[in-house]
Amino acid sequence: MDTITLFKDLAIIIIAAKLFGLGAKKLKAPQVAGQIVAGLLIGPSVLGFVAESDFITGMAEIGVVLLMFSAGLETNLKELIKTGPVALCIACAGVFVPLLGGYALYSCFYGWAPIGSEEFFKAVFVGTIMTATSVSITVQTLRELGHLKGKVGTIIMISAIIDDVIGIIVLTFVIGFKSADAKPVDVIIKTLLFIVFSLCIGVLIYFLFKYLDKKFFHQRRIPIFGLALCFIMAYCADFFFGIADITGAYVAGIILCNLRDAEYIAGKMDISSYMLFGPVFFASIGLKTSLDGFSIELLWFGLAFVAVALATKIIGCGLTAKAFGFSTKDSLKVGVGMMTRGEVALIVAQKGLACGLFLPEQFTAVILLIICSSIVSPIILKLLFRGDSGTDAHKPSEPEDHPDYDETDEVYAEA
Repeated sequence: MDTITLFKDLAIIIIAAKLFGLGAKKLKAPQVAGQIVAGLLIGPSVLGFVAESDFITGMAEIGVVLLMFSAGLETNLKELIKTGPVALCIACAGVFVPLLGGYALYSCFYGWAPIGSEEFFKAVFVGTIMTATSVSITVQTLRELGHLKGKVGTIIMISAIIDDVIGIIVLTFVIGFKSADAKPVDVIIKTLLFIVFSLCIGVLIYFLFKYLDKKFFHQRRIPIFGLALCFIMAYCADFFFGIADITGAYVAGIILCNLRDAEYIAGKMDISSYMLFGPVFFASIGLKTSLDGFSIELLWFGLAFVAVALATKIIGCGLTAKAFGFSTKDSLKVGVGMMTRGEVALIVAQKGLACGLFLPEQFTAVILLIICSSIVSPIILKLLFRGDSGTDAHKPSEPEDHPDYDETDEVYAEA
């Protein structure tokens, strides 16, 4: 592909992604859903303005790595440890039940395959997609209701963080086992070695960055070194341990999440992600989504996929919260708060597409899940919290309450 065509494709992707993202936001849906739809419309399946290329694929891969690095940076380790076994158990149930539900759903539609076969791993992968939780929509709803800092709000936030960590680990195992020459023992050993490597190197890197952060506080060299660490960890995870590169990027973010400049680093990462790599990644999902093989069977699969994904989060997380002494109403709040899906689900699905565990035409089911969960969850939460007194005050004058506000706009302005 010549350079002029690359510039044209990038311009079309950025403009279409932003316009459709804003349109989705006006409709109270996630902006990422609009960006995916934009990619679908400008891609080969509909208008054909942009074709998938190695360059676009590479840009998208950088985008997903940056997203996972930012997710690691935003992890609150102190709160994660503080909530203890309750959030951990809720998160484990929020992974295990959807994993089983997704496996059963795929098997009901496409047959029950023997363990270890290609179809078996495809079934497990569908469950893996369902394990991810996107808590951003829930957080905004709880903030508006005045319950973000309450017991239920805290449990939901921390459980969602642990939930995604476990989901990434499951993804790592599934992709590792899927390889034709993979042996279960080798996959487990490599994963454990990567964990040990991350712990050892992580401590050293943390103290090195802590020294640099103290000497060069709030200076641009810190985010630059952080970005280099992100890419190094992504490379090491994939090349030396056979682990998904996004796992390495996520670990890099967790290593730096307790620095004083963690938010500053995340802000600088968001500029690149928001301006270029993020739109390219989400639009590339639309470019890869194929409507050629779409059928009535796939439509039913998509609807069932959404229903199972929502129900299994409520059942798994809600019943576990009930077992730990939460009231029935509060348990339902936890389950509903955990059922939203977003970027992590897309990232997992994209990884499955890259390694042949997920079909392009099945991407529509993931997009449908993100849109439905993002609309349904806030409505149900507002009904469940009706009549409850808020534990933290809502500030209506804050900029994020403006309908056109985008938190990444604020990051860009600060830069």
